[in-house]
Amino acid sequence: MASLEQKASEWSGVDPKDAVAVDEINLFQKLGLQTFINLSTNFYNRVYDDEEEWFRSIFSNSNKEEAIRNQYEFFVQRMGGPNLYSQRKGHTALIGRHRTFPVTHKAAERWLHHMQQALDSAADIDEDSKTKMINFFRHTAFFLVAGVELKNQNKGTGCKNCSHHH
Repeated sequence: MASLEQKASEWSGVDPKDAVAVDEINLFQKLGLQTFINLSTNFYNRVYDDEEEWFRSIFSNSNKEEAIRNQYEFFVQRMGGPNLYSQRKGHTALIGRHRTFPVTHKAAERWLHHMQQALDSAADIDEDSKTKMINFFRHTAFFLVAGVELKNQNKGTGCKNCSHHH
């Protein structure tokens, strides 16, 4: 069976090398904390105002401020900054944390649509950083789709590859 990594690359159209290009430079040092706060705030404003009810409803049980904070703290931590997210929440466990959401191809594309718009409107992020970030986001979004699909298939059987999340 194809690995989550392979599926993520196939579905996102992002080469694995491009997906980890965010690691070539320290984007946190380059952009600073406020840039990430602004990006996540802009993103979630778009999500919570989405005219598509099916997409908005995915987030209806989530607190917007908490969602913004979780996201920017995770981005900061993943892109070279302090471990803000783990210090507060523990292991990032992305797949496990998204398991209760309907993480479908359609939802991933809609999420990415809003993130692309948020990035496009971010005057404080240079083009090279935007490219690295959107490639990471695209790949990660479809990695999540594959992971949640797999977890839901294995409900009750215990996912043998997920021991590091416990």
